[in-house]
Amino acid sequence: MKFEDKISEHEKRKSHALSMGGDEKLARVKAAGKLNARERIGYLMDEGSFLESGLFATSMLPEDRDSTPADGKVAGFGKIKGRMTAVVSNDFTVKGASSSPVNSNKMEHVKNVAAKNGFPVVFLGESTGARMPDIMGAKGIIGVNNNPRQYMRLRTNPWAAGVLGYCFGSATWYSAMADFTVMRKGSCLAVSSPRLVAMATKAKVDYEELGGWRLHTEITGLADLAVDTDEEALEAIQRYLSYMPQHANEAPPRVAVPEGSDALAEDILEIIPETSGKTYDVRKVIERVADKDSFFPLKARFAKTLVTGLARIDGRSVGIIANNPYFKGGAIDADACDKAISFLVQCDSYNIPIVLLVDQPGFLIGEEAEKRRIPGKVMNWLNALALCTVPKISIIMRKSYGLAVRNMGGSNNADEVAAWWSAEVSFMDPRSGVSVVHGVSYDENPEAYAQAMEEMSRDTSAYDLASINGARAVIDPRETRQYLKQMLEVYECGLSGGIGKHMLHNWPTGF
Repeated sequence: MKFEDKISEHEKRKSHALSMGGDEKLARVKAAGKLNARERIGYLMDEGSFLESGLFATSMLPEDRDSTPADGKVAGFGKIKGRMTAVVSNDFTVKGASSSPVNSNKMEHVKNVAAKNGFPVVFLGESTGARMPDIMGAKGIIGVNNNPRQYMRLRTNPWAAGVLGYCFGSATWYSAMADFTVMRKGSCLAVSSPRLVAMATKAKVDYEELGGWRLHTEITGLADLAVDTDEEALEAIQRYLSYMPQHANEAPPRVAVPEGSDALAEDILEIIPETSGKTYDVRKVIERVADKDSFFPLKARFAKTLVTGLARIDGRSVGIIANNPYFKGGAIDADACDKAISFLVQCDSYNIPIVLLVDQPGFLIGEEAEKRRIPGKVMNWLNALALCTVPKISIIMRKSYGLAVRNMGGSNNADEVAAWWSAEVSFMDPRSGVSVVHGVSYDENPEAYAQAMEEMSRDTSAYDLASINGARAVIDPRETRQYLKQMLEVYECGLSGGIGKHMLHNWPTGF
């Protein structure tokens, strides 16, 4: 056979490059109930579609070349549900998937190819951080960081990340920059490991305390979702990308509407209390407004007074921002502001219309709120909303008070505002207004309180708002889904093909 020696050598080198950290280390990964780096790609991507980039890469250090197959990071291109995607999967069995000049170059290459050709990038994180001694000294650190745009985020194409083990260094940076981040429980997302933290600060801390899933889903908001297994994390990434366009210059995909979706709206009145002081869970409203089983909540454990998530209405991708009276009466706190802003940025960047479902008593006030810089966060939210160029449709369900009226799309801050006949809009809850202006309580003087309440409640109804065209429509709650279906068709942005101006695409990635 011609080229027999070349063929033999190539197959030998290829086999070694695919061997990862060896059978013993791979067996330990399997025993721990995890997928290895290549299995993760195989599960994420359509069968047979993966085209690897940099398979024969190794460490630059001659003594480490034989022990660094693919240099610890598996990268390339493939399809997820038939759509092209780039992927970087960290191979923890090779030097802890530590970052080196070579594998950093691999990552940069697939990122750049995806950006230039218009498709998403998925980062599957599990890494000990930077590799030493490879990057020690001036030559090493400049070699790794010689691209000034390495950590620049312009949101030209969607990024998704899975935190699937201990993530330090670049695995943390890319997870923090991603549009969507899912954590497997038991993983850790932090700048440095507990060992290095102990050396630097003399403080002992474990992985969970330093960067576990509860911290990042409930306190920092850096993770959108926590799951139990690698498989669940990869399925979440697949689902997230299904709502996204391939890149910022196309509209999101439209899919078939599940049978029975319209019927869900019929019992919406069963959820809403007749008494304004009683609470309910707005997520049940969302489930009846959106296409059946289409709601995909983001940051559900973080800032629970506000619900954000992706859904479909009549097959179209939409972003939902909804006050949730079930928590703190729906009062908007500092974390809720951050949550809203990050979601607005994402929707504007990827041409996803925004639906605001309003039932809020205003901003949470007090000393703690001021310490959390809520005035600045409120203004940032208003600026982000004003800069959004995707369609914005606001539905005032019940109460909407104070400046937060504007943050939730009122006062012409949305393209369309409709109100349920149960809506009430004013500067302040009339009950609070009675106390502030008249200093009277019901218990002290029921007659005076009733008279003051009548005065403070004047011109606050949905019809009062509609009379000045502050609401373009007053609707029965059961009509909400149909109203949104028709209004989304009105605002399809035919002149631009559904593409916005992306004025938020370079908003800072953190919050």
